[in-house]
Amino acid sequence: MRKVLLTVVCIVSFGIVQAQTVPTETNKVSDVPTVTSNKVSFYEQIPLVHNVINFAKAHLSIRYRSGGTTTSGFDCSGFTRFCFNKFGISLPHSSAAQGNVGAAIEKESAQPGDLILFKGHSSGGNRIGHVGLITEVIGDRIKFIHSAWNGGVRYDYLSASYYQHRYMGIRRVAHLLTQK
Repeated sequence: MRKVLLTVVCIVSFGIVQAQTVPTETNKVSDVPTVTSNKVSFYEQIPLVHNVINFAKAHLSIRYRSGGTTTSGFDCSGFTRFCFNKFGISLPHSSAAQGNVGAAIEKESAQPGDLILFKGHSSGGNRIGHVGLITEVIGDRIKFIHSAWNGGVRYDYLSASYYQHRYMGIRRVAHLLTQK
């Protein structure tokens, strides 16, 4: 029974993969259609976004330092500024000021490389006080990397109640990378 079930799962999976791909060109040697995916990743559209995110990931666990802008310690906006500056994008050293850079993006349109903005320690305020860099979007789950006072450079999810209550918006600055 397990073998039959496994066979059915494999056949269905293969069918789904085939349905998601389309032939786009013919191999000149064998005249066999070459199958390629019709979905292009965000990283392929703007390759430097991938580089910025990988650069940010390389700094995981660096400690938090108020006002910090170097690998000896970062505050939140110092970290995002440091990462983008490496690739020629100059961001201001203030999370509130970074909230005015680039273009405002709806949460449903968030992509890796976007800045994600939050209120500071007080969820009752209405001022931006924290910023991170979105690293992954799967469905409605947004993962971001940031420098937090309680853990330094680390990952978190927007779905965590702490961040849900403080969420302020998303800014796209990746288009600035393509202009360099």
